Amino acid sequence: MAAAPPSPLELVDLAFTRSALAELVLLAVAGGLLSGWIVLRRLAFFTHAAGTATFPGLVVAEAAGASPRLAALAVAGGYAGAVGRRPQRPGEGGDTAVALLLVVALAAGVVLAGDVFASGAGVDTLLFGTLIGVEAGDLVVSAVVAALAVVATVLLGPVWAAAGFDAEAARAAGVPVRRADLCLLALVAATVVAALPAVGALLVTSLLVVPAAAARLLCDRLSTLLAGAVTLALVQGVAGLYLALWLDVPPGPTVAAVGGLLFAAVACVRRPGRVA
Repeated sequence: MAAAPPSPLELVDLAFTRSALAELVLLAVAGGLLSGWIVLRRLAFFTHAAGTATFPGLVVAEAAGASPRLAALAVAGGYAGAVGRRPQRPGEGGDTAVALLLVVALAAGVVLAGDVFASGAGVDTLLFGTLIGVEAGDLVVSAVVAALAVVATVLLGPVWAAAGFDAEAARAAGVPVRRADLCLLALVAATVVAALPAVGALLVTSLLVVPAAAARLLCDRLSTLLAGAVTLALVQGVAGLYLALWLDVPPGPTVAAVGGLLFAAVACVRRPGRVA
């Protein structure tokens, strides 16, 4: 006779589960809020590329005994700065260069991990995270990023919204679009780094794009989009963690899979609305 699945209360009794839940709550706040601006500013591809670009840096840092988080922050921050200094508006054009970056970063990471540093099984952790192994330092970083996301949304949200709907008109009106975009890119890069221990370099998009992409199908106002994205990110994370522990499968990919299923379910019944 098969054993009954653990109840949510039984799972919360586990210390590593409480840490994982706390991490997911913090990432839901940061990722949910930023995903709204990422979708509005059409930065989904940049976000995925920023996560993937950190992979070679993570491999080198792990082999050298350096801080993987600092290496990832240097790579993601450098990439964000390069994107922000382009003549084109962030999110428009440059898709070919970003696609090439994805291929080069993955190839370089695999070569370094397999042939140079022989990282072995550590590659799985770098690519897909280890949510049930998050530490106090990871929680502190996620808390700081979540706080920054809230403060930035309050202070820079009107500028991001104006640029998202009509960047040229916003610039003509004297709105500091370029500086606000640089702040958004830097904050996305920092959140990517914060999410790496939980979901790895390849799956950060599941927390930083999917929630708002799904919420946008349900919401027609910016305020409800942001609130809905945070809510969906939280549901995605908690449900994914519970399923992963119940089925004894890796939690990072499970959280990402749940996010994809949520988006598919919403897309089946609703059409995209216009955010106002």
